[in-house]
Amino acid sequence: MAKEDYYELLGVGKDADAATLKSAYRKQAMKYHPDKNPGDAEAEVKFKQVNEAYEVLKDQEKRAAYDRFGHAAFEQGGPGGGGGFGGGGFGGGGFSDVFDEIFGAMGGGRRGGGGSSRGADLRYNMAISLEEAFEGKKAELTIPGSVACDECHGSGAEAGSQPVTCPTCNGHGKVRAQQGFFTIERTCPSCHGKGKIIKNPCKSCHGVGRVEQEKTLSVTIPAGVEDGTRIRLAGEGEAGANGAPAGDLYIFLDIQNHRFFQRDGANLYCRIPIPMSKAALGGTIEVPTIEGTRTRINIPEGTQSGQQLRLRSKGMTILRSQARGDMFVEISVETPVRLTERQKELLEEFDEISRKEGSNPESEGFFSKMKEIWKDLTD
Repeated sequence: MAKEDYYELLGVGKDADAATLKSAYRKQAMKYHPDKNPGDAEAEVKFKQVNEAYEVLKDQEKRAAYDRFGHAAFEQGGPGGGGGFGGGGFGGGGFSDVFDEIFGAMGGGRRGGGGSSRGADLRYNMAISLEEAFEGKKAELTIPGSVACDECHGSGAEAGSQPVTCPTCNGHGKVRAQQGFFTIERTCPSCHGKGKIIKNPCKSCHGVGRVEQEKTLSVTIPAGVEDGTRIRLAGEGEAGANGAPAGDLYIFLDIQNHRFFQRDGANLYCRIPIPMSKAALGGTIEVPTIEGTRTRINIPEGTQSGQQLRLRSKGMTILRSQARGDMFVEISVETPVRLTERQKELLEEFDEISRKEGSNPESEGFFSKMKEIWKDLTD
């Protein structure tokens, strides 16, 4: 039976770039993976074929040989072959790589030659409010991932059996092949670099040693965390293959914008509008704080718009410290609107008296300078 074209297996054209190949591979691998098709022998065969196709096409040299000679490029004695890349599987790939891509593997779970690989690290993005960042919180997370198989205790072998030394590589995980004057070392196609094979795979995990399962975790967010803070939960990532150690879970915090406060490090900033009369006469006002209470602040006589008032130790909690930042209140002087006739009369009277008494030195000084500039321009 003729082997199916690699490009057709992945559902891409011959001009597909690396990103397109990877995306197509992930889709097909998820579709045919044994965990999603238990007992379906046809799907298992298709899964192996998809892996084989991707392992060839993602490698530029192998892809070039395949484009020129087809499947004959990897057969014993074929053009460019000589046994250099023979055999199915091509060492690695599979569902673990797809899982890493979907859940954000961060370097800990990549496969390597010789022995089982550590599980992938996982990433979880958590949104919290500014109040929660101030106070800290405890949260429960439900994480989709994989755990060690209970039936085989992560070994991948049926109960009562154990993995055996791979006869192809004698447990080294690598095989060598002569190609002209060169000796090429590659990952063993039988054990995929593990050095052992499972003759009687576990029926629950199909020999992988892990199964997909959600788990609920408790996490403590300390007070004073900032946006982008990373929290590591050791050993709570993806389970390792065939009993290898699990990866880690990394929680990245995203602090949501607050409707009233803006944060800059440990300090908080807010803008408070006050009536023109309050700004002129002075007085006290109440403003909210991040802990949910109110505090009084004194408005000095003659306060100007844009002036900042500082409230010490009313800002954010500082991480791992008893200290707190400060809170800065920016005053915005509000000009009255929708005036009655009586209000207009009073303001006109107030304006006349203010000009005589020099109550607006900044604006009067500005317009005096402008008059001088206009005079110079007209002279």
